[in-house]
Amino acid sequence: MSTVSIGSLQHHSLRENPKYSPKSKAFKPCSLNCSPRTQTQTQAKLFFHSRRFCNFFRAPKHSHVVVVKASSTTETAVVQTSESADLFFKETFPLKRTDTVEGKIFVRLDQVKNSQIWQLTVGCNLPGEWILHWGVSYVGDVGSEWDQPPTQMRPPGSIPIKDYAIETPMKKSSSSGGDGFHEVKIDLSPNSAIAAINFVLKDGETGAWYQHRGRDFKVPLVDYVQGDGPDGNIAGEKRGFGIWPVMNQFGKLILFALLQLSGRLPTVIGLGGGAFGQLSSWILKGEVLTTTGPDGSTNSGDPKQESRSLERFYDEQPIAKQVSVDNSVTVSVRKCPETAKNHIHVETDLPGDVVIHWGVCLDGARKWEIPSAPYPPETIAFKDKALRTRLQPKEGGDGCWGSFTVEEGLEGFLFVLKLNEKTWLKCMGNDFYIPLSSSSLSARSTQSLSGGTQIPEKKAKENQEGSISIYTSGIINEIRNLVGDISAEKSQKTKSKEVQESILREIEKLAAEAYSIFRSSVPTFTEEAVVESVEQISPVKICSGTGTGFEILCQGFNWESHKSGRWFMELKEKAAELSSIGFTVIWLPPPTESISPEGYMPRDLYNLNSRYGNIDQLKEVVKKFHEVGFKVLGDAVLNHRCAHSKNQNGVWNIFGGRLNWDDRAVVADDPHFQGRGNKSSGDNFHAAPNIDHSQEFVRKDLKEWLCWLRKEIGYDGWRLDFVRGFWGGYVKDYIDASEPLFAVGEYWDSLSYTYGEMDHNQDAHRQRIVDWINATNGTAGAFDVTTKGILHAALERCEYWRLSDSKGKPPGVVGWWPSRAVTFIENHDTGSTQGHWRFPRGKEMQGYAYILTHPGTPTVFYDHIFSHYRPEIEALISIRNRNKIHCRSIVEITKAERDVYAAIVDEKVAVKIGPGHYEPPSGQQKWSSAYEGKDYKVWESS
Repeated sequence: MSTVSIGSLQHHSLRENPKYSPKSKAFKPCSLNCSPRTQTQTQAKLFFHSRRFCNFFRAPKHSHVVVVKASSTTETAVVQTSESADLFFKETFPLKRTDTVEGKIFVRLDQVKNSQIWQLTVGCNLPGEWILHWGVSYVGDVGSEWDQPPTQMRPPGSIPIKDYAIETPMKKSSSSGGDGFHEVKIDLSPNSAIAAINFVLKDGETGAWYQHRGRDFKVPLVDYVQGDGPDGNIAGEKRGFGIWPVMNQFGKLILFALLQLSGRLPTVIGLGGGAFGQLSSWILKGEVLTTTGPDGSTNSGDPKQESRSLERFYDEQPIAKQVSVDNSVTVSVRKCPETAKNHIHVETDLPGDVVIHWGVCLDGARKWEIPSAPYPPETIAFKDKALRTRLQPKEGGDGCWGSFTVEEGLEGFLFVLKLNEKTWLKCMGNDFYIPLSSSSLSARSTQSLSGGTQIPEKKAKENQEGSISIYTSGIINEIRNLVGDISAEKSQKTKSKEVQESILREIEKLAAEAYSIFRSSVPTFTEEAVVESVEQISPVKICSGTGTGFEILCQGFNWESHKSGRWFMELKEKAAELSSIGFTVIWLPPPTESISPEGYMPRDLYNLNSRYGNIDQLKEVVKKFHEVGFKVLGDAVLNHRCAHSKNQNGVWNIFGGRLNWDDRAVVADDPHFQGRGNKSSGDNFHAAPNIDHSQEFVRKDLKEWLCWLRKEIGYDGWRLDFVRGFWGGYVKDYIDASEPLFAVGEYWDSLSYTYGEMDHNQDAHRQRIVDWINATNGTAGAFDVTTKGILHAALERCEYWRLSDSKGKPPGVVGWWPSRAVTFIENHDTGSTQGHWRFPRGKEMQGYAYILTHPGTPTVFYDHIFSHYRPEIEALISIRNRNKIHCRSIVEITKAERDVYAAIVDEKVAVKIGPGHYEPPSGQQKWSSAYEGKDYKVWESS
């Protein structure tokens, strides 16, 4: 689950007002962005007039100052001046940023009046749809697993989550006095066998999870829980009822002194380690309760017995939440016929001290230059390339403004806004560009200020053809240099094998890019010519690990599929139905015995009796899908494996079954499992022992296992789980040995964000995925997590310009290495009942319209197939198959603006997503509507 860290516990008075407060006094770093408005809203207003009107932007005290205000009812700026005829340009840009509001999570324990029942209250004073995700631990439990609480303990409205937790919506408190105060109350019986309550907080609005420093909140209910010998889960004796403390020595001494002074030393709170952070609870009242045993005896305050000392307490924890804030910036330009100067006025409602970093450009290259003096007050030069001016606060204090005068003959005014050292406001990743000449203004009318463009078909092709020769020459020179490096090093006999392989991989990447350019420059034949030569087309070549290029994947399960106990048989009955839709590959769930019912914590790899069915049922479902023309992918978990027993130190790292490895098979740098292997070649998965793939015996055994699965079960390929945990070179070894027809790895990594807002440039993210694919020598593809994340931001925020990178290509892995990009919008982790990263609700079909018409290998999630989306998915798959769109198809992005994205694929299919308008270009090609749904449409070339 994704989590948001919370700061350290601090002491607060109970009388403090619980209302949340934005961070306004000291402005914190935040993410900012702007998007262009629709053409009707932002059309520049041009006025050419001979009336003389000069020096209008001076200090506010002058009566002839032009005041630009952002209207509260429209997005257009209102210019209040009698000299509007001299207005050359005016536009208001909406700005979206995130700000941080602070509040508290509180935990209170109190005894219900005139009752033996105690009540635990958990609350939050920030606005939102807060949900308490919680469970319990029982006396004698070992480990950190949760259990569901007894039915009578669950507050009204609680919903069970799987078999281990409960989700209870928090309700607004009637006694808090604040609209944003939410809480939930849980009744506790002092005689129950519950040892602790575990919980995390979930914001239903954003899907964010709030934990404490990456770990669950834990409230113990017993003084002493009997541990399981040396392997018990007790960090130290615990007395009292509070949050488990982790205190430094100074804190322990202070608490010890306080207890002595209050006479409470006998009921000392344990000073051992725990999970919650430094104790800052205000103990209101202590009361020791005794539990009655079955023989009528009582357990008192003996810390070595399972006694219970419940103490009233109140505890607060700081919490911060990011909220979306809308601002705007208005820019207007006036020309003075008398002095032939440009007068520029910038006004914004951004809070705090805003600095404008500005300059001018002399031509269309938009190179920053410093204009001639004079400059506004509080202006300084920056590296002889730009000027910085602090904007003046408005009289009402709501925002700031600045006025600038520059010479005539300039092409444009450039600027960005700076809020602090880490926060800069640009226009969708680019500098703000304000035209100052008629030619630049005319050019701007055909190209959006933000970089979103409507590309005329003919011009786009001419530009592409004109740049191919230069670009390919650069690639050829790079390849020659790299080959020269190898030759020179071979003659010196000093180059290591690893470095040579690295150079060869770089050559392969350049060659693949050159091939892509070659494909895009091949002349397109007429439909008649294709029909005449159709019988001469040779059979499609199938490459090991990468398939034919025409695959369409179906994920054949969700997170709950294991619960039926016979999923393989249920899926077998749907084989013909799925084939009729147009799918060619089915991805089955993990088949091995597993500690977790979903299959992702495997133990005995050769035991294929799982919660989805037994080995015979697995063979049946694979055979059935083969009969209807499918290729079948097995879900192989190679990164980690659960142990069968403990070593001499009591650590679970000894394996049984046919692959009876010892702790040499476990990486050495995971302290949880203390392996004796080498250090991990990737990121550790801390829930189970991470396998050391550098060990020859491990690789040998895994290759034999994969080959056995291919032969015994009939798998045609692999979906590889958590490949971020080990080097891609080992994957190449496994694929070379098992020779799958198709393989895809799950390389899951976080995208790039700036203060909570996704960056436009995600090259670093997709580069990490491409690097992994390259390490496999291109023998496997990878799920295009980059494209999924960008689709999230584009559709959720109506920022469709994100779907084009700086070179006008798709911004995900599909834009760099489409034949190895496996695209998707949802899977068992992101959607289903887990919902860790759910696709924007109601916009799923826009996502499918994108991936099912674009290059790459698309994947459709099981839950979406058997839902009301099915007719639309079937139609899009039919269009893809009918037009023979494949993983290497050529995509030409024709529009990428605020509210619409459009592209033409292989000159056969045109697609647009978003609420904005688009029609394919008319010309020699004739387009006919093929299918449309909410905010998307697809055309075919007729």
